[in-house]
Amino acid sequence: MNLDYIKPNSWSIIEEGFNADNVRASESLFSIGNGAMGQRANFEEKYSGSTFQGSYIAGVYYPDKTRVGWWKNGYPEYFAKVLNAPNWIGINVFVNGEQLDLNTCKTLQNFKRELNMKAGWLSRSFTALLQNNIEVEVKTKRFLSLDIDELGAIEYTIKPINSDASITYQPYIDSSITNEDTNWDDKFWDTTNVSHENNQAFILAKTMKTDFYTCTFMESQVFIDGKSVIIEPNIKADASNASFSYNYEVKQNETYSIHKFGGYTVDRNHSRAQLVSAAKAVLKTAITTGFHSLLEAQRVAWAKIWETSDITIDGDVKAQQGIRFNIFQLNQTYLGKDPQLNIGPKGFTGEKYGGSTYWDTEAYCIPFYMATKDQSVARTLLTYRYKHLEKAIENAEKLGFNNGAALYPMVTMNGEECHNEWEITFEEIHRNGAIAFAIFNYHRYTGDYSYIPEMGLEVLIGIARFWQQRATFSRDKDRYVILGVTGPNEYENNVNNNWYTNYMAQWCINYTLENIDKIKEDYADDFKRICDKTKITDNELTLWKKVADQMYFPYSEAYQVYLQQDGFLDKELVPVSNLDTAHRPINQKWSWDRILRSPYIKQADTLQGFYFFEDDFTEEELERHFDFYEPFTVHESSLSPCVHSIQAAKLGRMEQAYTFYLRTSRLDLDDYNHEVHEGLHITSMAGTWMSIVEGFGGMRVKNNKLTFEPKIPNQWEAYSFKVNFRNNIIKVNVCKGHTHFSLDGEEALQIIVNGKSVLISPNKLVTV
Repeated sequence: MNLDYIKPNSWSIIEEGFNADNVRASESLFSIGNGAMGQRANFEEKYSGSTFQGSYIAGVYYPDKTRVGWWKNGYPEYFAKVLNAPNWIGINVFVNGEQLDLNTCKTLQNFKRELNMKAGWLSRSFTALLQNNIEVEVKTKRFLSLDIDELGAIEYTIKPINSDASITYQPYIDSSITNEDTNWDDKFWDTTNVSHENNQAFILAKTMKTDFYTCTFMESQVFIDGKSVIIEPNIKADASNASFSYNYEVKQNETYSIHKFGGYTVDRNHSRAQLVSAAKAVLKTAITTGFHSLLEAQRVAWAKIWETSDITIDGDVKAQQGIRFNIFQLNQTYLGKDPQLNIGPKGFTGEKYGGSTYWDTEAYCIPFYMATKDQSVARTLLTYRYKHLEKAIENAEKLGFNNGAALYPMVTMNGEECHNEWEITFEEIHRNGAIAFAIFNYHRYTGDYSYIPEMGLEVLIGIARFWQQRATFSRDKDRYVILGVTGPNEYENNVNNNWYTNYMAQWCINYTLENIDKIKEDYADDFKRICDKTKITDNELTLWKKVADQMYFPYSEAYQVYLQQDGFLDKELVPVSNLDTAHRPINQKWSWDRILRSPYIKQADTLQGFYFFEDDFTEEELERHFDFYEPFTVHESSLSPCVHSIQAAKLGRMEQAYTFYLRTSRLDLDDYNHEVHEGLHITSMAGTWMSIVEGFGGMRVKNNKLTFEPKIPNQWEAYSFKVNFRNNIIKVNVCKGHTHFSLDGEEALQIIVNGKSVLISPNKLVTV
């Protein structure tokens, strides 16, 4: 644990007392979003200290030209970057001519920042003594509307405490922004027009290269002691900025407030010619509705989300705060409204990883969205990959594959590979398997098979073709091998026969063949369409089957475990417990060469396969592999603790499972990996949800039925969660000694609890 200033609270993230060293971390932790846009928790007023300005628009990116020391043939030409968008939140504040700046105040007291997760707003309050000896009390509140996702709203209130004061609010919008994360210091934005009328201002700007057209807009109202006042503003505008200054002579203990409305309209949703008129329509709605009514609508919208997605924990406030923080941030990042969007590893909280789509979505996020929302949201995520199939085929062609073989990108915005690290881009090919597994997982959970004949089988065929071509027949082993890969453990590069990758390849081929047979039998029209499009032949399918049946899996007879890769036992097998803590995290303390030669595992690798394909192995096999690999695992990937928590719970090791749960749920709140200032780990937050529902709750789908094996950590009195299983809302409340089940649906549902059949009926409580 590296941070410990967030106050434990069931429904809020709270910071008390101002510490300049924590500003960047807090800007990440208190980030807000609504699925269409988001922003780090930067101050509205000027802050001259160290800060990481960040506002982001979903789906708007720039192809930053790849920069590497040694160009290798096949490198992607660019790395997609989510762009720091024009700033609409800014409000300069002047008191008797002195600008309010928390970095230069004489004293700063009673500082409090709160992210209210129940109602979806961010607030700050403090008392500041300025250099001119005027003391002021400040309170702010802002949110990004869920109902009107192009709109954000700010209420900023200042009260002079020790004298009357001349106070000026200067709300502004500004497009002269840059990314911290840029390869060549390119100019990402081209401002095409700055305009204003009445109390409204608009900046039209487009991204360079990708030509996303946007309008950043604002309108403000001012109030004295809550009553609206009309002030003729002083207006300034230049090539990239527009501001309005509202000055008022404020008496001691009077409150002077501004309501600022702003946001973005984008040509992804409107014609370019209508961006300003669309912005005006949003502002008209905001002004007519008013800040406080919009805030109440925000509370109602979040209440609806929490109704199905909340997890309660009794007796452990930090654990409760952790899971709600994770669920809150997932919903701020993605709500499933736009099929063109996906889930970036940092969401709207930072620039690292480019804000693009990774395999995290299929492996970790889809289960969360399937169970907490309508199944259409998960289907939308799968449709996103289907729409990128042609690009995946092109990606494979660039590497020498043919005949419609598809390699989905490690990182993408539009389906094209845009990651520029060789060992990730060209070796971490297991991501292909995660997409196929998500198709299987979706059908298994929802019972909706229609996606596969309509779209999914084409994706599976492309993936199977890739695995068949990527495998090499080894005469020495008399088996097919897969050489030169990186598994989920990115602390091993360019290894041969990563067990997880080989197992995934075999499973993908067999699963594709299984679905070809089913669609041929039951969906003749779809089968003909797919055959005409993909040109699959019986000879090709025979070759696939041969590769799958003769796949090689490295195994140690001495340890009775599958080996992570061919050379794993050649390493010096020193467990993590023997590492000097001063060497942690090793990715920040060791050379890459030393890491690659070590046995240390960044995240679940072989154990990732045991998580996905649990039914293929006995519990004894899981235990043997867990005991072998976990002691070498440093958990320096955000995706690691959740998988280990689930497996520890399955093995009945509840203390270990609880420790892993705390680590995954409070990974960012406590900054375990020394990097929260860069942004939050959004996609791994879905793993936190899985740690409770699949880990402690033991939820699985087996033989077309929902099953549970509930367990409870000693630290908890009880916990509860809901899942939407095939349009039935099941609530599970686990206490010490028994579990309650209830059903919100129209028909009774048979579930399996600890191996026994249980019938749950609508609106009736069943105790097991």
